Amino acid sequence: MALSIIGAGYGRTGTLSLKYALEALGYDKCHHMLEVIHDPAQQSGWLNATLGKTTNWDELLAGFQATVDWPACHFYQELADYYHDAKVLLSVRDPHEWYQSMRDTTLRVISRRMADSQGNEKPNLGIELVVKAAFDGILDDPDHGIAIFNRHIEQVKSSIAPERLLIFDVREGWEPLCSFLDKQVPKTPFPRVNSREEFDEIFFGGGPDQ
Repeated sequence: MALSIIGAGYGRTGTLSLKYALEALGYDKCHHMLEVIHDPAQQSGWLNATLGKTTNWDELLAGFQATVDWPACHFYQELADYYHDAKVLLSVRDPHEWYQSMRDTTLRVISRRMADSQGNEKPNLGIELVVKAAFDGILDDPDHGIAIFNRHIEQVKSSIAPERLLIFDVREGWEPLCSFLDKQVPKTPFPRVNSREEFDEIFFGGGPDQ
């Protein structure tokens, strides 16, 4: 089963809502960071890819028809080159809102873990992929964060053929997504999940300090 949809949008652009939307449209299953958090094999595979090791994409993404969010969004170009027939979804949002959301969720968790490890932690996917590869090691500078977000969007737009790419804000709902994928618009509302308030419960099963 080859990958049909490649999500190129960074996390905190409605990617969990998009995961559930794609699965509702029949792309079952859609890969998201959720699949990585509690699966050591997934963590190891994506960490190796981040460190530049040869990656068997069919093996790493076995059972998945779509991807969204990190870690796969970091490898959108490699995946697009490998899965020639897959369409690419670039989920976007206001850059300032995105950085604030990242700061209050993903970056908060990663920064806390970095502080707790005191530099003694083994190579970690979140640090290698988000901190180093995406943010160039700079987490507390809003201007820098917004710049890397905008740079990523422009890179995707310039490297993926327009007929293969949908630039999508989840607030647009079903219509543009279904039109792009040649799917019938569902009668159910477009999923809305993973607000900042829901983040800790979804990813950790508890409050911010757990």
